[in-house]
Amino acid sequence: MKNLNTPIILWLFLLTFCAPKVYALTDPYPKSPNIDAINYRFEFELSDDTDEILGRTTVDVRFLTEGIETLRLDLVKKSSALINKGMSVIRVESNGEQVVYRHENDVLLLTLPSPSSKNQRSQFTITYQGIPATGLIIGNNKYGDRTFFSDNWPNKGRNWLPTIDHPSDKATCEFVVTAPTHYQVVSNGLLIEETDLATGKRLTHWKQSVPIAPWLYVLGVAKFAIQHVDDFQGKAIQTWVYYQDRDAGFYDFAEPTKKALEFFSNNVGPFSYEKLANIQSNSVGGGMEAASAVLYGDNSVTGQRSIRWRNVVIHEIAHQWFGNAVTEYDWDDVWLSEGFATYFTLLFIEHEYGRDAFLEGLQSSKKKVDDFYEKNKDYTIIHDNLKDMKKVTSSQTYQKGSWTLHMLRGMIGTANFWSGIQSYYKKYKDANATTEDFRREMEEASRKDLSVFFQQWLNKAGTLKYAGNWKYDTNKNQVKIKLDQVQKDGSLFDMPIEIGIYYKGQDRPQIEVVQVNKKSNTFTINVDSEPKNIVLDPNTWVLMDADFEKSE
Repeated sequence: MKNLNTPIILWLFLLTFCAPKVYALTDPYPKSPNIDAINYRFEFELSDDTDEILGRTTVDVRFLTEGIETLRLDLVKKSSALINKGMSVIRVESNGEQVVYRHENDVLLLTLPSPSSKNQRSQFTITYQGIPATGLIIGNNKYGDRTFFSDNWPNKGRNWLPTIDHPSDKATCEFVVTAPTHYQVVSNGLLIEETDLATGKRLTHWKQSVPIAPWLYVLGVAKFAIQHVDDFQGKAIQTWVYYQDRDAGFYDFAEPTKKALEFFSNNVGPFSYEKLANIQSNSVGGGMEAASAVLYGDNSVTGQRSIRWRNVVIHEIAHQWFGNAVTEYDWDDVWLSEGFATYFTLLFIEHEYGRDAFLEGLQSSKKKVDDFYEKNKDYTIIHDNLKDMKKVTSSQTYQKGSWTLHMLRGMIGTANFWSGIQSYYKKYKDANATTEDFRREMEEASRKDLSVFFQQWLNKAGTLKYAGNWKYDTNKNQVKIKLDQVQKDGSLFDMPIEIGIYYKGQDRPQIEVVQVNKKSNTFTINVDSEPKNIVLDPNTWVLMDADFEKSE
């Protein structure tokens, strides 16, 4: 690891695990913990003559307890409110027999032929058709060419895919797509089959063998230029761009994909998926971290390897570990995806491009946090039973979540931070996790109680502002520091703060740590001689503003 051994702050909280636990709330999606989707096989026929799709989905499901009588799936129904877009179910079958179903309020409810037995595994095939209102974007790209691209985030997959559309239920998937032969088709996982049919169409079959959340299912159908860029641990790195952007796209996406894969694999844990494809699309504006097949916007290809798009690539690759492999159990905990991807992007930048670029990224994030706070002073990173999925993310989810991880690293030390991250990833890889799960792993790694830290930064709103001064006492050879919390929202934080004491003729400061937990705080520090200057948080560990100077 390069540039990761930064100074470790000694956190002064009591080394106890007896403090009250912080429990995340839960979003209102009607979860069915006793029903587990194992695999979805999505079969589609696409046409240039109509935007209507003909779909056939086979869901392989396990019922974990006996007595279950219904299977609930999400599927948006065709309606006049959607201008006659949406899906109409033609039939549902299981073992060759018709299944009774009800399709109302965008829910497809299947009635089992008989109540389930414990650990019963069943397959249901839903045949349906319609024009997707969203979720699958059918239209022309910037060159006027017809394309089909998925846009499932966060819960729009139900507009064209009948699934248990929630991150708590991860499953493997297959896409079997029949489309005109002038298209290439890309999806999750590995290419299983590509066959030109006598009808003038091509059948393409992709299979994802690692379970993922529904928003990560991806489909791209366009006239592509395709490049095998390299291999990473025996897995292909690919570029898929519009054929008109072949040269510029192959150039742009060649970097820094492999370096990022190596960094996260070496420092977090093994890459879960069978390949990594970077795909130009017109269904997203920035990037979408679909597992093994990342989508980037129409304008992502510039031929310039711009820093902006370079950082988007790093962010989406970081998601392959956080959000994709380790997935939040609940939408209230979405920071486990976006906050992590944002901070781990900065960690790669620190590793690859240096400390100054890393600090610049932190400061840019801080500005976004501050700007958002001024308009949303009650907003918390962990949602409170989130109902409106349009509000699932914000700059606080990304940037303040990222800063929270950075402060955690500063408090428990870089070595403990990476140890906890590796343990967390190993335990919850290809599964789901909560903030509580993450906190336990970091407490185990650091042997510290982190309940206060997690509560004040994730479950509470507020901002941290200090005002104070320092004064040198010649007679006692001491420095007296006065430090007040002056934020006006009434919140108080309990945080360790580094004090950097600079002496004449020395470049590196003497570091002392004080615990600031009251509105007004006073500290006395013994020194060897009169300091040239004293700086709060000289290593940039804390998300704060400070007005701190020498007292005359």
